[in-house]
Amino acid sequence: MNNAPSVARLRRELKAASRPHRVAGLLGFFKTGPGEYGEGDVFIGVSVPEMRRIALLGRGLEPEAVLPLIHSKIHEERMLALMVWVLNYQNGGDTLKGRIFRLYLKERRWINNWDLVDVSAYHIVGAHLLDRPRGPLDRMVRSPHLWTRRIAVVSTYAFIRQGETRDIFRLSAALLGDTHDLMHKACGWMLREAGKRDPAALRKFLSARAARMPRTMLRYAIEKFSSAERKRWLAAPRS
Repeated sequence: MNNAPSVARLRRELKAASRPHRVAGLLGFFKTGPGEYGEGDVFIGVSVPEMRRIALLGRGLEPEAVLPLIHSKIHEERMLALMVWVLNYQNGGDTLKGRIFRLYLKERRWINNWDLVDVSAYHIVGAHLLDRPRGPLDRMVRSPHLWTRRIAVVSTYAFIRQGETRDIFRLSAALLGDTHDLMHKACGWMLREAGKRDPAALRKFLSARAARMPRTMLRYAIEKFSSAERKRWLAAPRS
């Protein structure tokens, strides 16, 4: 039997792991109805653990080889492609990492739901920019494309895990006026993570901007504070 990695094999494995009875729930959970952020997305009912198992079969695939999966109308195929890129990025040399990073940004319009962003952005974009200028993220948060903005924010998790919090404070300040709830949640999530490493820096950010923060962003950001402190921030006057 030929065990060489191939997109055809990955697709066969995904089909075998699909569970049609799960599809209806996924369609609702990922907001695929008319006018919703995941409108028209297609699911086949494969669990995340199963996709992670199948992604291991993609070790060594050339980054461009998974583009048919990235371009697929099937959500799980796009997710699988991203998992393969993450796996190969983490195990690749500098040249391969650069290729995957550039492809990721080039194809980001296909990374078009929050789970696709969250499983990949900090592993590829964030990891790649750890020792590089962060200017690309500042450009991305100004994009009209929701998922590009979310990629920028979630990518900062790679920095936060290394104790670097300044980028998420800067990007969150730039996004205070963003109108999408998924961006409020992403910023709040990363601010909360930054606050775990540097509570004083988070409190300083909140002191200057809490009055203008979307309520969801604020709630997420202060989630790890004591109940009494959360109440104080939530009770503060709003502008």
